This record gives sequence, C-alpha cells and structure tokens, in this order.
Amino acid sequence: MTALHRPLDDLLLYRLSRLLSVAGGMVIRLCEGRFGITRREWRLLATLASRGELSSSQLAEHAQLDRARTSKAVGSLVAKQLISRTHLAGDRRSVVLCLTEGGQALYDELFPLVKRINADLMSALDADDAALFDDALRRLRQRADLLAGEAVLPKADRGRRRAN
Repeated sequence: MTALHRPLDDLLLYRLSRLLSVAGGMVIRLCEGRFGITRREWRLLATLASRGELSSSQLAEHAQLDRARTSKAVGSLVAKQLISRTHLAGDRRSVVLCLTEGGQALYDELFPLVKRINADLMSALDADDAALFDDALRRLRQRADLLAGEAVLPKADRGRRRAN
C-alpha cells in the first residue's frame, strides 16, 4: 500500500469522528430519550451552567455554534422553559440568557450521567496515559486554532452540486 492510498482509518479527524459518533451517541440517547432535549440544546444548557448569564452571541461563541443554530435552539429552550431571556435595564435591545430553575434541575440531573460516560471512556487509560492524552488534545486544539486562522478556504455552498 503506497502513502497515497492510506486507509481512511489512518486519518485523525475520521478516527475522532468515529469515537464521537459511538461515545457521543450515548449522550444523545440520554438527552433525547430521557430528557427531551437535543444535543445542541444540551450543549447550550451546559455552557450556560458553566459560564453563567451570556448574550446569544457569547453563547454561540462559547458553544462553538453559528448564531442561526444557536438562535433556533435558544427559542426551543425558552419554549421548554429551560432558559430565560432577560432584557438589560436601560437597553431593550440587549438580552442575556440564563438557566431557569427547570433548566438548572435538568442540568443537575443530566451532567453526572454525562460525566460518568466520560469517566467510563477515560478508564481505558491509566493516569499517565490520561495526562499525555490531555496534553496531546490541548496541543492539537492549539494547532487547529492556528490552522483555522491561517486557512483561506471557500465558504460552504451546500446548495451547489459539484460539476465533473
């Protein structure tokens, strides 16, 4: 097998995607099946729980989601009475988002379950390997941020078909 024809399984992003698909699927089943929220809604709830009150754009940035998807999920979470929108005094255009009591209760019940899934997954590594893995992930994230900042790539155009 030549270097030009390496299998897909050798690609880091493919391997990470498969790991996320399997392990993340357990979290998604908990979110959707037991708690009636989507994974995106869970991400926003968890972000608000860990960061406190945020504007919609701050929430989108911290959750690493685009503003349109964040806005749609926020609307759903408000309708489910899991988060609230509050206008800032003196500025009716500025809104902060925060967990409601129900949102906090859901987070308090779901987070330990998600944490247990993560701990069970990490139990495959001993303490030294876990520390090395954590450092490797940190360095990979730094490199990805650098590459993304330098990249000049076309924007996605999902409506356009590629002509052969």
